[in-house]
Amino acid sequence: MKNQIYAFLSMMTLLLCSCAAPVEPPKAIDMDQLKVEIQKMEDAFAAAEKAKDAAAVAAYYSDDAISYSRNEEPASGKAAIQDKIAKGIAKDTTGNYNVYKVVDLFAEGNTAVEIGSWTVMNPAGAEVKKGHYMSYFQKRDGKYVCVRDMNVSSAPETDKK
Repeated sequence: MKNQIYAFLSMMTLLLCSCAAPVEPPKAIDMDQLKVEIQKMEDAFAAAEKAKDAAAVAAYYSDDAISYSRNEEPASGKAAIQDKIAKGIAKDTTGNYNVYKVVDLFAEGNTAVEIGSWTVMNPAGAEVKKGHYMSYFQKRDGKYVCVRDMNVSSAPETDKK
């Protein structure tokens, strides 16, 4: 009797498994195309900073994003990130602007991680300082948005004593 129950359960399991919809393999990601897409996002971010448009800069981020910056607490949520950006823009009187460049990119499924470089340029086009950043993206509603980012400076720390 036990053998008949096990045989019946095994057959039912096989039957149920065979009725399931086939699982599609994940679509291959065109990394060259994705790099172009992410670079366009970085270029739009830089252009919005230069135009002093905090809302356009914040369009880079998801509503639940967290941005980690040097020497300050993380900004949580798109509204807080936009507020931080607006305050930074309001304080800036140098005319300097940023250039962002995708250095490396990793992607799988609906996520991507970018490692990039940033350079601050003065109005004459000379480099002022530089550093690196890392951004984690998720594809939501058909487009990538940044959900986490952080950046570091390549400049040595100055002693403030």
